[in-house]
Amino acid sequence: MKFSQEKLDKVKEIIARYPEGKEKSALIPLLHMAQDQNGGWLSTEAMDYVAGLLNILPIEAYEVATFYSMFNLKPVGKHILEVCRTGPCMVNGSDEIIDYIKEKLGISEGETTADGLFTLKPAECLGACGYAPMMQLGTTYREHLTKEKIDKLVDELRAAAKN
Repeated sequence: MKFSQEKLDKVKEIIARYPEGKEKSALIPLLHMAQDQNGGWLSTEAMDYVAGLLNILPIEAYEVATFYSMFNLKPVGKHILEVCRTGPCMVNGSDEIIDYIKEKLGISEGETTADGLFTLKPAECLGACGYAPMMQLGTTYREHLTKEKIDKLVDELRAAAKN
């Protein structure tokens, strides 16, 4: 894995935001860049590359990537269904929503459908407790989830993939 010259210029810009000796602070944005370039997930090679750019040990990149749920350590589908499973969402049925998605898509938590469209990824609090149960799909939230809303969402995403 290598960044283009354009992305390397962006790397320099990001690193320059931090005081000298604190370049490691750029780790999260650089891991995001690597994940985006790598099809939505971070391979060991990608994390090693980022660590090299920052002159840190690879383990330091691994520690961050494995801690934060926003990083994917294996290939994921085009659409990641991140269903909140903490208190308020659970009380309002997120467990049932997760079970329904598993049944509907024929996958377990952390798995991707055979067509590569969907990955189910339970999430910790997404900060939208008043809209429970809810999920994050890309940069949007889907709220007050029901089986019917899941059906409609999956159908829309499948239809869009065919076009």
